Amino acid sequence: MPLALLALAIGAFGIGTTEFVIMGLLPEVAGDFGVSIPTAGLLVTGYALGVMFGAPLMTVLGTKISRKRMLMLLMGLFIVGNLISAVAPTFTVMLIGRVIASLAHGAFFGIGSVVAADLVAPDKKAGAIAMMFTGLTVANVVGVPLGTLIGQSAGWRVTFTVVAALGVLGLAGIARLVPDMPKPEGVHLRHELAAFKNVQVLLAMAMTVLGFGGVFAAITYIAPMMTNVTGYADGSVTWLLVLFGLGMVGGNLVGGRFADRALMPMLYVSLGALAVVLALFTLTAHNKIAAAVTITLIGALGFATVPPLQKRVLDQAHGAPTLASAVNIGAFNLGNALSAWLGGVVIAAGMGYTAPNWVGAVLAAAALLLAVLSAALERRAESADSADSADPVVVKAEQAHSVQQQAAVHH
Repeated sequence: MPLALLALAIGAFGIGTTEFVIMGLLPEVAGDFGVSIPTAGLLVTGYALGVMFGAPLMTVLGTKISRKRMLMLLMGLFIVGNLISAVAPTFTVMLIGRVIASLAHGAFFGIGSVVAADLVAPDKKAGAIAMMFTGLTVANVVGVPLGTLIGQSAGWRVTFTVVAALGVLGLAGIARLVPDMPKPEGVHLRHELAAFKNVQVLLAMAMTVLGFGGVFAAITYIAPMMTNVTGYADGSVTWLLVLFGLGMVGGNLVGGRFADRALMPMLYVSLGALAVVLALFTLTAHNKIAAAVTITLIGALGFATVPPLQKRVLDQAHGAPTLASAVNIGAFNLGNALSAWLGGVVIAAGMGYTAPNWVGAVLAAAALLLAVLSAALERRAESADSADSADPVVVKAEQAHSVQQQAAVHH
């Protein structure tokens, strides 16, 4: 794998850290600014919304420049946003800093996926995408716990300063290691938008929303579930999330490897197993060891879907994949927001802290059904193309058209 992928992974590590570390620092931030915890939670919501809307916006703005330069500009935006958060005099200013940083998120992973895939041979594209996303998964194992520890001991402002420094390291790596890959000639915004007319692209994005939404339906409420149902102490939640992160790292790498060999079968297995494990979590949540194992499996199976889904979008939006790739990153965040809301609805309805697991299982099962539908439509289209190519009338028409073209060229 090219060293350029390491630079992309470092940038992904910084982005993953800043996205999730705020969840462990909400009490400190709320206390310093004198706001409530729910108000401080707007720092999470604002970031997610920034990713959703920033992904297509920043990608469209970047259609006029090379992908390397756009990646560097995005890392610069990320650095500025985190520095604003680190020195923010008021809560509003910090929220602005979070939104600025989030604008880089979707476009970085979207454009980065295209660059990573272009750096390697066709049979290694999903593996290259997985290598970049490894930075995001490792952030949940190392960056988030470490950032939380730094924030709780030295102050949350130090955490965001360190994250900004990670952005500087990622920017330097991209400038030094990523080759200058010019924007493909003849690809314009209308070509990028045309990808959304492809039903396969839309199905892949819907699978992203539902499949990864299934993961976050359970994980969003992991703290109250583990403390009130399983019997873990409050301090144990951090280490349970580390297990979740370790599962994400393993699942991401396995998903990338096998997606290059058999993409759709990989999706069938990962989404089907995810639905089963989430359903079983309603039972295993009552036992400490079983709950810890299940959390790890949810991380592994959930992130095993990421490389194949991202590659599926790239494959189906061939010719103009950049915007579709970035929007698919926004789809992950849409899934997170949707599933977190649905999980809160069932808890508020009095169904208990394990009820979001059923929500997650239903969402993952729905994603599996869409995968089956997508494959069936693809087979039907291939059969129709084969029938047309074998039709003598079509063959003669194509031959006549070819003769006409040759005559025109000769003339």
